[in-house]
Amino acid sequence: MIRVFLKWGALAALVAAALYLILALYVQREFVFAMLFLVLTASAVAVFVSKRLYAHRYIFPAIAGMGLFVIFPLMYTVGIGFTNYSASNLLSFEQVNENLLSRTYQSEAVRYDFKAFEREGGYVFYLEGEHQALVTPPVDLADGETRAPVFPADAMPEGEPLAIRDIIQLRQSLSELKLVTDDNRELSQASLRSFAAIHPQFTRHDNGTLTNNQTGETYFPNHDTGFYVNAEGQKLVPGWTVNIGWDNYVKVVTDPSISGPFLQIFVWTLSFALATVLFTLALGLVLANLLQWDQIRGKGFYRTMLILPYAVPAFISILVFKGLFNQNFGEINLVLEGLFGVRPDWFSDPALARTMILIVNTWLGYPYMMLLCMGLLQAIPKDLYEASAMDGAGPINNLFNITLPLIIKPLMPLLIASFAFNFNNFVLIALLTGGAPDIIGASTPAGTTDLLVSYTYRIAFQDSGQNFGLAAAIATAIFIVVGALSLINLKLSKIKV
Repeated sequence: MIRVFLKWGALAALVAAALYLILALYVQREFVFAMLFLVLTASAVAVFVSKRLYAHRYIFPAIAGMGLFVIFPLMYTVGIGFTNYSASNLLSFEQVNENLLSRTYQSEAVRYDFKAFEREGGYVFYLEGEHQALVTPPVDLADGETRAPVFPADAMPEGEPLAIRDIIQLRQSLSELKLVTDDNRELSQASLRSFAAIHPQFTRHDNGTLTNNQTGETYFPNHDTGFYVNAEGQKLVPGWTVNIGWDNYVKVVTDPSISGPFLQIFVWTLSFALATVLFTLALGLVLANLLQWDQIRGKGFYRTMLILPYAVPAFISILVFKGLFNQNFGEINLVLEGLFGVRPDWFSDPALARTMILIVNTWLGYPYMMLLCMGLLQAIPKDLYEASAMDGAGPINNLFNITLPLIIKPLMPLLIASFAFNFNNFVLIALLTGGAPDIIGASTPAGTTDLLVSYTYRIAFQDSGQNFGLAAAIATAIFIVVGALSLINLKLSKIKV
């Protein structure tokens, strides 16, 4: 009985905590996340309570984790791609109205110069306007008093008013103080020497329009763009998130200032990933063959030294190469200038910048390919090479007729995985070039060395507009490409040679 009680008690406590989290998310208007945790909680209760689903409880944590950290973010990203979600359109329509209606402004017409007098019960404030003078009873700022009435005054209070340095010391308390007149107007501190009347910035009407009380302009809600706009088309910020359909995807294809850089970056991403795989495989296979050579001595030392680039954290190696390729003080340019009298612009010229990226990435990736090839070469029977030697074949013939045909099948899935990794190699681009040099004429932040993943990051987080919807659309395209590569991987893994 105790065991059953503890079991159901623990389940009830977890469900209660989950329901509290769901309610908190709902109150914060995070409806999507509230629905997600509601589904997870309901499915968890069903799996762990139902006897028919008893066997599924062991795999449920893995499925729930996959849904929470893989499927949901993917679906959420795809959903954002169909909206105008950006730095200017983060809120809901209700939150935008709350934000705008909470704004106030201080009237320049109703402004009073003030003097403060210290008294036993606090501070007395004397306000002197153009046509009227007001005075407050003692206000205890030390107790955090933030509201006080003001009454008409016939004369200034007796005593010496506080000096400006004393006013500055009280500025935090004074900024929170509201003085209420007999006709319920509120006065707040406008400067170190004045108080002014506070008015609501906007008034909302029954037809949904907003009027700017300061300028008299009327703004209409435009649910196609997610902004309040006036007759001249001027927008009020912030805006709200609306569904815009396929606009982000169409923009990638039809807008020349986006489609041009996108196509250029897409071609470079494919070329970079393919070239990296080919270069690292070629270098790794050559070094693996050299380390398999019987006549070479000290193989352990050479193997250790050649694997070192793989052991050093990639970000350290990238930053070291960034210094070596420095156009003014880098050792590579110093050597090239001393030998050939040239100083290449590695970070300014697009072709040289891409060449530099391939050199660095080949250095970082060849140890992995070398280790793979070393293991696969040891599985090839030496009798094949001996028979080939008897027929007069050389190393080149052995490479293309024996080595590559025998290692390419087990190596192919790993090559595709390497291609997919380099397709999204964000760290290399971010640390080495940052995407520079920039593409001229692009309306989005785009560089000639950007990969699709770094291009998406810059659109989402570095552009002044922070267009998350457009970035999500591009991220969805990246997912489709990587997903297609995964399918190719599965197909090639079933090929019989």
